[in-house]
Amino acid sequence: MGDVSSYLLTAAETGGFLAPLLFIGFHLLRPLFFLPVILICITGGILFGAIAGTFYSVIGITLSSMTFYKLVQWMPGMSSKLVQVKQKLMGKSSTFTTSQIAVLRLVPFIHFHLLSLCILEISTSFKEYARSSFYSNIPLAVLYTSFGKWISSLSPVVMFALILTLLPVLYLFRKKQMTIKWTEFFAEKTPTVKQ
Repeated sequence: MGDVSSYLLTAAETGGFLAPLLFIGFHLLRPLFFLPVILICITGGILFGAIAGTFYSVIGITLSSMTFYKLVQWMPGMSSKLVQVKQKLMGKSSTFTTSQIAVLRLVPFIHFHLLSLCILEISTSFKEYARSSFYSNIPLAVLYTSFGKWISSLSPVVMFALILTLLPVLYLFRKKQMTIKWTEFFAEKTPTVKQ
């Protein structure tokens, strides 16, 4: 683990202007790989530090939001499906302010572009959408990039201890139900002969 992190840090330091551009570009490609925004922001903190990583993450996330805006305009079918998902999850008449969306972006389990759709619904123009997206992306980038910087400062022994601590927690929060197939539940039992 130490070798991989030192290799990534060396590549980021010696990459010059190309490393930040690749990182910002990776923010744009993130939806294609189904990676969460939080993971990319944490990686930015590890690679570039808290300040530079936050700056690059805000740029990348905002460009990703603007790309989403253009895709929704270009493919209206995608927009109607997202609106249906939003109505199912958040209700038909729910509207949020930019501040509320900024707080909701901090929650790791809420889809990033679902919240971008909420911003799109309250915006009257692309300029207003871009401004609202920018402001709502700042707390997300600051919090998780700083967390990434904090993780990179830990020693390998402390990281290993944290992982060992998290494993029982993950076990406790597992899904505690058993699924039995219909055919298994109603399977015919063969009669047994007593001898």
